[in-house]
Amino acid sequence: MTNHYVATVPVKYTDNDGQERTRFQRVDAMFRNTRNGDGSEFFSLKLDFPVAVQELVMFPPSSREHEE
Repeated sequence: MTNHYVATVPVKYTDNDGQERTRFQRVDAMFRNTRNGDGSEFFSLKLDFPVAVQELVMFPPSSREHEE
């Protein structure tokens, strides 16, 4: 299982055929962590750049991305 997910912002646009589509702009990565003391899990977000959005969508990393 991966320890990180790719965080994206959904961006709606209209393509050349007039169809509304959504693309997903990467904004950060979310990492699963384990506390040393009690073994509980938590997540941390590492922003690529400052964002002011209402929704972040998390995806597992694609096979094209290299592991960090």
